[in-house]
Amino acid sequence: MFEELKKLFGFGPKVNYSELVAKGAMIIDVRTKGEFAGGHIRGSINIPVDQLGKNLNKIKDKSRIVITCCASGARSSSAKSILKSNGYSNVHNGGSWQSLKNKI
Repeated sequence: MFEELKKLFGFGPKVNYSELVAKGAMIIDVRTKGEFAGGHIRGSINIPVDQLGKNLNKIKDKSRIVITCCASGARSSSAKSILKSNGYSNVHNGGSWQSLKNKI
């Protein structure tokens, strides 16, 4: 169970986020529109986690690399689960957008 929790919250094997971005990863910031307006990663798109399910059409290729981020990592973990349960196969929880920005 501990291993599953680690995976759920993005504490699994190290991920090279800059490499994923170089390969064309889509960064989805799942914070509110107001939070996103206050600062975000250049090139990321804003789809609040509570609206993700009805906006899956914005991520047409289910095999595309997707990185989710938010303020702390909790909502991005939920977003990763939503995407995985809808057939997206290459999804990574980037955690906090500020931390992710420093990694790319």
